[in-house]
Amino acid sequence: MLIASLVAAGLAARHLGLADALSEGWMDAHVRGQGLLGWLTFLGLAALGTGVGLPRQVVSFLAGYVYGFVAGTLLGVAGTTLGAALSFLYARVLGRGPVARRMARRGPGRIARADAFLARAPFSTALVIRLMPVGSNILTNLLAGVSSVPALPFLLGSALGFVPQTAVFALLGSGFKVDLAWRVSLSALLFLLSTWIGWRIHRARRRDAALVDDDASAPDASSSGQ
Repeated sequence: MLIASLVAAGLAARHLGLADALSEGWMDAHVRGQGLLGWLTFLGLAALGTGVGLPRQVVSFLAGYVYGFVAGTLLGVAGTTLGAALSFLYARVLGRGPVARRMARRGPGRIARADAFLARAPFSTALVIRLMPVGSNILTNLLAGVSSVPALPFLLGSALGFVPQTAVFALLGSGFKVDLAWRVSLSALLFLLSTWIGWRIHRARRRDAALVDDDASAPDASSSGQ
């Protein structure tokens, strides 16, 4: 239901011209050189677009195209994080109640285990998910919203995890004053680096979780002595 409603919102936004607004020509006419108003316009469009499922790579590319590599990266991360907050809060308000009632009726099960997994270390979980080059941004936001994950660490981890890939596409869109081959090579290097960092954090988190589970399942020393 949540996904279907967001798809409907995306189709409505497209019908109203949001897709046309997220183009280089529109950005040149209405955002570039407009100062604070241009920044706010871009952030609003980025938040709405990614909030209803627009790929964040598109937003990052346009941010680099309009504002250059450094400012484009910062604005791309800010806009994408606002979009994540919108879809997260949407799912939290409309979807968390039914999920909690379902867990209360059925007791421990797959939903409860998934909820517990997401709620354990939400900052690092969000960071790993955003760094890895797989998965769906909108589905991650919705899943976190209907879980018991606290909003602030999830969004902070997401914002930090957005940085490397946002930088990749902002660099591609920026027209940085280097040869295109060098830009593409540097972007690929940043992409691989972010994937490697995400994988290392993921492995470290799995190892820590395994140690915690082993400690929790180990028999109490005093009871075993008796």
